[in-house]
Amino acid sequence: MSLIEKFQTIIILIAVFIGLLLGQFNFIQQHAESLIIPFLILMLYGLFLTTPLKNLKDAFKNIRFLSASTIINFVWTPLLAWGLGAVFLADHPALWIGFIMLMVTPCTDWYLVFTSIAKGNVPLSTSVLPINLILQLVLLPVYLFIFAGTIETISVSTIFESVILVLILPFTLAHLTRIVLKKRVTLLNAKVTPFFASSQIIFLCLAVAAMFASQGSYLFNNLELISILLVPILLYFFINFIVAKLVGKLLKFSYEDAVSLNLTVIARNSPVALAIAVTAFPEQPMIALALVIGPLIELPVLAVVSQALLMMRKK
Repeated sequence: MSLIEKFQTIIILIAVFIGLLLGQFNFIQQHAESLIIPFLILMLYGLFLTTPLKNLKDAFKNIRFLSASTIINFVWTPLLAWGLGAVFLADHPALWIGFIMLMVTPCTDWYLVFTSIAKGNVPLSTSVLPINLILQLVLLPVYLFIFAGTIETISVSTIFESVILVLILPFTLAHLTRIVLKKRVTLLNAKVTPFFASSQIIFLCLAVAAMFASQGSYLFNNLELISILLVPILLYFFINFIVAKLVGKLLKFSYEDAVSLNLTVIARNSPVALAIAVTAFPEQPMIALALVIGPLIELPVLAVVSQALLMMRKK
C-alpha cells in the first residue's frame, strides 16, 4: 500500500473538516457545489481507466466463485441493506437511501489490498472486478428506483441523467483513452494510468471537501445523525462476514478463495454511489453524507477483518 492508501481514511476525514471550515465563508459556500461533479468525473475516469476490463473472461473460469459472489453482492446484499434500513433508518429516509446506495455497490479497488494482506487469492478477486463494476453500473439505477422509490418519490429521468453524466461519460472517456493510446502503450502504462491511479483519492477528497463546503451550515446542524448510521453499517459488515464464511464452507473453498469471497462481499464502492447521489439528490446532502461516512467506518473494519481471517487460518 502507498502512504496515501494507508492513511486514506484520515485523509478523507480531513477533507470533510476542511470542507466544513471553508463552508463558513459565503463566497466559497455559494460556488463549491459547481466543483463537485467535475471532481467526481475525474475520479471515476481514473477508476475506469485503471480497471482491467480485458480480464473479463477470466471471471468465468471459476463458476462457483463467480456465482457465489454475484448472488451475495447483487441479490442478497440489496435485500439486507433495505431490511437494515427499515429497522434502523425508517425515521431518516435520506440516510436510508444513502445507506442502500452504499451497500449495493461492491468495491473495485482497495478490497484487493486487504485480500493480499489476508493471504487471499488476489488473481481470483481481480478476475471478478470487471463483473462487479459492470453489474453495479447497470443495476444501481434499478436498485435506486426499486428500493429508494419505496422511501421517497424519485424521478426516473433524474436517475437516467445522473447515470449518463457521472458513470457512462467517464466510462466512455476511459475506453476512448485506451483506444487513442493503443499504439502508445508505454505512455498509457507508464504515465497516464499510474497518474490517475494515484490521483483518485485526491479527486475524491476534493469532491468531498466541495460537497461539505456547499452544505456546511446544514450538516453542522445535523452531525448527530452520523451516530445513527454506525449500527446498521457495522451490522451489515458482520452479517455479510458470517454469510461469506458459511457459503465458502458450504462450497468447500480453499482458505485463499474463501478470503477472496469475504473481502469481495464486504468492501463497498462508495465513490460510484456518491457520484450518483450528488447529481440525483443535490437538495438532500444527508444522502451523500451516508456515502462519505461509509468508508470512514469501512476501512478500519476491513483492516480488522483481514487480521481476523489470518488468525482463523492459524487456528
